[in-house]
Amino acid sequence: MDPIKNPFSPGAGSPPPELVGRDPDLEQARILLGRIQQKKSEKSMLLTGLRGVGKTVLLKEIQQLARLSGYRTIFIEAHENTSLGSLMIPYLRSLLFDLNRMAGVSEKVRRGLAVLRSFIGAVKLTVHDITIGIDIDPEEGSADSGDLEIDLPDLFVAIGEAAEDRKSAVAILIDEIQYFNQKELGALIVAMHRVQQQQLPLVLFGTGLPLLPGLAGEAKSYSERLFNFPDIGALSQTDAAKALVEPARANGVVFEPDALEEIYCLTKGYPYFLQEWGYQSWNLAPASTITLQIVREATAVVIPRLDRNFFKVRFERLTPNEKFFLRAMAELGPGTHRIGEVADLLKIKPTSLSPVRADLIKKGMIYSPAYGEIAFTVPLFDGFMIRAIPELKLPT
Repeated sequence: MDPIKNPFSPGAGSPPPELVGRDPDLEQARILLGRIQQKKSEKSMLLTGLRGVGKTVLLKEIQQLARLSGYRTIFIEAHENTSLGSLMIPYLRSLLFDLNRMAGVSEKVRRGLAVLRSFIGAVKLTVHDITIGIDIDPEEGSADSGDLEIDLPDLFVAIGEAAEDRKSAVAILIDEIQYFNQKELGALIVAMHRVQQQQLPLVLFGTGLPLLPGLAGEAKSYSERLFNFPDIGALSQTDAAKALVEPARANGVVFEPDALEEIYCLTKGYPYFLQEWGYQSWNLAPASTITLQIVREATAVVIPRLDRNFFKVRFERLTPNEKFFLRAMAELGPGTHRIGEVADLLKIKPTSLSPVRADLIKKGMIYSPAYGEIAFTVPLFDGFMIRAIPELKLPT
């Protein structure tokens, strides 16, 4: 079939042709946006889930929902070794200038710019060696202490007041929040606490790996009272089938039932993998019916593609000891395992694994769903580890 007309779109953050199984989360976001506009308290949302479940896609859908509701939006992608301030300030500067361009002079917006100017001075921010400046005097005593937990709340309050003065609202959307350090995450939580206390029209949506609720709780114990943490998981078999069938049907193509069954068994319902199998099955199908045989042929293409593009990028960031640890986890099979099981397999004490375990959690390769338990953050990574390292060489 014509690959140009292929409706499936495997890629990081690429919107699927059919967003399915996320209606409850979108409805929760819609209610949150509406209540904040009416100055009613509601918890912000931090979406959590494994890699490949579509968190970024859902966050972008929420951004569109916010815009349609009249919000000014900021979309930020967090990165390792990039500070919260350096990421946020350019966007907040643009937001305040945007509010300033609205009709009439606003003292609240002018003050917001002055507070932002103070914040910039406090963090001594430069981006690409060019200082980000604002042609306005800083407001002394606001957001200029150099302590992020003091300054960021001052800045968020000033932005919320500026938006309120303009009869507007602000939605800050941050992808991959788990990359912020504990101090930065704590400052973000404190800032949202201040905003909520004053019922200002500013709301936070974020995404992160399953370890995010634990990180937030460690940063500030009251975080669970400020945020909802919806778990964004794999799709049900019904929704997974719909994600494949509907885009294909719109283009005059059908999946046979046993083909859909095979794809679900292979992908476990993870949206990114559904798009990969749908994409390759479409390209390999000689006619407008995708059969079980076509799916099996697609699997021979998809697995090497995933190994090269999805799994290997993460694998190459690992040290030899980390690879050894993860290969041992893979030997135990899919799902959740206790750290003691890994230690028993490797014939070593569990305490000796603690440093490697901590580093892998920090890198976002594994997480702890419960005390003493560990699991991969990347679906199907256990199979990749076995393909990458066929034999686990145990100590003799």
